[in-house]
Amino acid sequence: MKAFVFPGQGAQFSGMGKDLHEFSALAKERFDTANEILGFNISEIMFHGTIDELKQTKVTQPAIFLHSVILAEVLGNMNPDMVAGHSLGEFSALVVAGGLSFEDGLRLVSARANAMQSACEAYPSTMAAVLGLENRIVEQICDQTDGVVVAANYNCPGQIVISGEIAAVELACETLKEAGARRALMLPVGGAFHSPVMESAREKLEDAIENTNIQPLSCPIFQNVSASAEVDVATIRKNLIDQLTAPVKWTQTMEAMIAFGATSVTEVGPGKVLQGLFKKLDRGFATNSATLESLEA
Repeated sequence: MKAFVFPGQGAQFSGMGKDLHEFSALAKERFDTANEILGFNISEIMFHGTIDELKQTKVTQPAIFLHSVILAEVLGNMNPDMVAGHSLGEFSALVVAGGLSFEDGLRLVSARANAMQSACEAYPSTMAAVLGLENRIVEQICDQTDGVVVAANYNCPGQIVISGEIAAVELACETLKEAGARRALMLPVGGAFHSPVMESAREKLEDAIENTNIQPLSCPIFQNVSASAEVDVATIRKNLIDQLTAPVKWTQTMEAMIAFGATSVTEVGPGKVLQGLFKKLDRGFATNSATLESLEA
């Protein structure tokens, strides 16, 4: 069974999507539509912008969504048996599985990015990567640390990202190192994603998601919040809302997709991060990238 996965924030690069725009009339049309919906020329930033311009949350999230979804549409006939996306990538996955239109998906991603940006500016916070400790030890130390700090991303066995108030994350990192973490490294991010710090963003996004039409999907989606195959629209809607303050259960999602019958995974969008995480879970698992080069060949 074929699984298709879609990357999240951090996979952006200068020049992303330019080859699609040059190759396909459909891609050109999609980028024009995106510029109109967003109210700024995101295609220009994607094709020619600096890394600093691209890493603004209000730009990064729609840029990665656009790269992923337009690539999927240009390649066509993907017919996945299941889909999943890491954080932001869940919206790309929903579009490819037929649950959201391109336009509605982009509007939600833009609303999400702006809400998260506002939360970051209102509440200084951060994230840190922790390597080499069991989940339960990281969770226990976060629980015992003064202030807001939680396990936010379960990326693969032995790799967790924690998220919260700056002082609490720094304190937790010191304790995690003392507990035997190979590394506990502060990340250059604008805020504490997937933590209680994002509650104001969750409230703003809830209204947008509740008022967006979500259609029945062509295949199950494994969502970050539940790490299980979802097809019920009401459940999918609730999980999209809860995702902003809940952890990304990516390790559990990969395990669940393999248990569901996935025999290969194709990463659709910029980068190869998700393929790498599957390989860390199971070195022999078949992974590949959806690329324009393969279509041209």
